Amino acid sequence: MKHLVQHDLGQERAKQVAEAAIRSYQQKFAQYSPQASWVSESRASISFNVKGMTLSGFLDVQPTTIEMDLDVPFFLKPFKGKALGVIEGEINEWIAKAKSGAF
Repeated sequence: MKHLVQHDLGQERAKQVAEAAIRSYQQKFAQYSPQASWVSESRASISFNVKGMTLSGFLDVQPTTIEMDLDVPFFLKPFKGKALGVIEGEINEWIAKAKSGAF
C-alpha cells in the first residue's frame, strides 16, 4: 500500500516532523509496538502490530512529499481505503503543527 502526501516544509523540516510523529506514536500507541529506524538520510524502515499481525514498510521523506509504502496482509486489504485516509489525516496534522510552530 503506497501513499504520498504533499508538503511545503522542505526535506530537512519534513524529516524533523516525521521523527516527532514517530516518537509520539511510540509513546501514545505502545501497545502496537511501533518501530522506526532510519536506513538512510531520508528513508525509515517502519513497523507496527495490529491484531497479531506485523505491518512493515518504509517512510520516505522527500523535498515536497512524504511517502509511505506498507506491506499489508491480504486479510487487511478491505480496510486499505480507511487506513489511507487516517494516515493522510495524521500526516497533514503534523505538517500543520510544524507550520504553526507547535514544535
